[in-house]
Amino acid sequence: MLYTIIKALHIIFMVSYFAGIFYLVRIFVYYKDTDEFAEEKKKILREQYTFMARRLWNIITVPAGVIMAVCGIVMIFLNTGLMKMPWFHLKLTFLIGLAVYHYWCWKKVLKLKELNGQTIETPNIKLRQANEIATFLLFLVVFTVILKSSVIEYWWQLIAGFFVLVFLIMMTVKLVNKNKKNK
Repeated sequence: MLYTIIKALHIIFMVSYFAGIFYLVRIFVYYKDTDEFAEEKKKILREQYTFMARRLWNIITVPAGVIMAVCGIVMIFLNTGLMKMPWFHLKLTFLIGLAVYHYWCWKKVLKLKELNGQTIETPNIKLRQANEIATFLLFLVVFTVILKSSVIEYWWQLIAGFFVLVFLIMMTVKLVNKNKKNK
């Protein structure tokens, strides 16, 4: 019963964490979108986006990430057999990728404050594409956890499907960005 409760908490805080990460990078995109605005409007919006990013990071994203990680570690201690499962090693590998992405987000949050209203150097399209990285990681982790050993058995089909998904999402981002420029 304890394991199931911890697992439920792990999933709940995983959802909260990803909601924070998804919205955080979107705030970076909105901040960058102000480059072409009049100075007064740009200043007001950039202050607001910086405030929102810091609050989102400190109040939702990081606490949810910590609780998610603690619950995950507790589940490993309660079920040490997980460490013998190849699919679980794959999940941990994807979580390392998530940790790198988390670090990148943290550095961007710090950078927003340092910029003091100046522009982000990262091109808009790169921020929009970076916004999709968490989506890819979420797909990889969830499919790995749900399919377990089937992930190892059918790895090439899953990789092919994943690359098709990545391609479709990236093309959609480019199309939306192109349509936005045309308006």
